[in-house]
Amino acid sequence: MRQVVMGTRGAVATSQPLATFAGIQMLLAGGNAIDAAIATAIALTVVEPTSNGIGSDAFALVWDGKLHGLNASGRSPRHIPVETLLNAPRMPDLGWKTVTVPGAVSAWRSLSERWGKLPFEKLFEPAIEYAEAGFPVSPETARAWQRAEQIFTPLSGAEYQPFQAVFFPNGRAPRAGEIWSSPNHAKTLRSIAQSQGESFYRGELADAIAQFAEQTGGWIDRTDLATHQADWVTPISTNYRGVDVWEIPPNTHGIATLMALNILEGFDLTQFPRDSVESFHLQIEAMKLAFADVDRHVSDPASMIVSAADLLDKTYAAQRRQLICDNALPETSSGLPKGGTVYLAAADQDFMVSFIQSNYAGFGSGILIPGTGIALQNRASGFSTSRGDNEAREQTGSRKWH
Repeated sequence: MRQVVMGTRGAVATSQPLATFAGIQMLLAGGNAIDAAIATAIALTVVEPTSNGIGSDAFALVWDGKLHGLNASGRSPRHIPVETLLNAPRMPDLGWKTVTVPGAVSAWRSLSERWGKLPFEKLFEPAIEYAEAGFPVSPETARAWQRAEQIFTPLSGAEYQPFQAVFFPNGRAPRAGEIWSSPNHAKTLRSIAQSQGESFYRGELADAIAQFAEQTGGWIDRTDLATHQADWVTPISTNYRGVDVWEIPPNTHGIATLMALNILEGFDLTQFPRDSVESFHLQIEAMKLAFADVDRHVSDPASMIVSAADLLDKTYAAQRRQLICDNALPETSSGLPKGGTVYLAAADQDFMVSFIQSNYAGFGSGILIPGTGIALQNRASGFSTSRGDNEAREQTGSRKWH
C-alpha cells in the first residue's frame, strides 16, 4: 500500500526514489522547488535511462502565482534530406533519421536562470555521484531494460555500437539490484554544469555530437546545436465540469488530453463505478478520437493548418462525441500512444513545477555519442512522411519536419 508522505518544506515526486531524493537534497540545501525539479530531472538521466537521458527533450509548466510554459523540444536538422523521406511508408523507429536536436539541457538552464536559487553546478551533484559510484537498478527500470534487449542488441551498424557498449555490456541488460554506473555520463554532466550548458550546444560536447553524426550518417551539425533555444510558451487549457486543466501547446501532444476531456464532458462518468468497464470504455474512446486528430493535425505550431483553438472548440468536441457508442471504434491510424516517459513534480510555498523529460520512445534512437553517455531521443520517428501533409504545411510559409 502506498502511504501518504507529509512535510513542511515542500514536495518532490517522480517514478524513481533515487531521483526523488536528489530533489529533496536541494530543498534541504536551501533551494526551491525549481532547483529540486531540475536536480530530479538530471538524476533521472542516470537512474532511469530506459525512458530519458541527456539527449532527451523536456517540457515544463511552472506556477509562481501565474502559469508559465516551457517547450524545450529541439528542431529537426537543417540538412535533413526531406525528399528522400517523403512518401516512405513510415519513419523508422531507430537510428539517425529519428534524431532531432536535444532540448533537455536547455530546459535545465532556462529554468535555473529564471527562478533557481542554488548554483547551477549544485543541481548536478546527486546525478554525478550516481553515475560515478553506481546505483542498484530498480525492479521496474530493470524490466524495461530487459524488454529493450531484443530491440537493441541485434543492431549491427557502427552508429549503434557505443550505445550497446554502455547499456548492454556483455550483451545483456542489468538485472534488478545489480549495480550500474556510467563514468562518461558523470564527466558529461560535469561539463554541462561547469559551462552552464554551453558545452552541449556550442562547446566540446557539441563537437562530439556533430563529429559522430558526420562519421556515421547523421544530419545534426554544429549550427543546429548552436542555434537551438528553449521556447517560453503560453499554456492552453479547457474547463472540464468546473475544473481548469492546462497543457503545453503544440508541437506537444498534451492537447490530446484537453480534447478528450471536451469529448467526455458530455458523459456523466459518475453514474459508473470509478474503474468500471463502462467508465474505461468512454475514456479510451475519447482518447482514440483525440489522438486521431493529433496525429493528423499537430506539428510545429508555425506549420499547423488547424489551430489549437479549432481543436479545442467544444462544438467540434460535441460532434466527435456522437461517434462513441457501446462498441469500440476501429483503431485510428495513430492508435494509442506506446511506450512511456518520465514525469516529475515539485512544489514549495512559492512554486509548483510539472515536468516531462522524454526520449520519446523507450531508450530513444539507439544512438549514443562515444565517450559522453549522451543517448539521443527518437522524436522524429513521429514525423509524417505524407507528401500531401507536408506540402500543405509548406504553403503556410513555415518550416516543415519539426
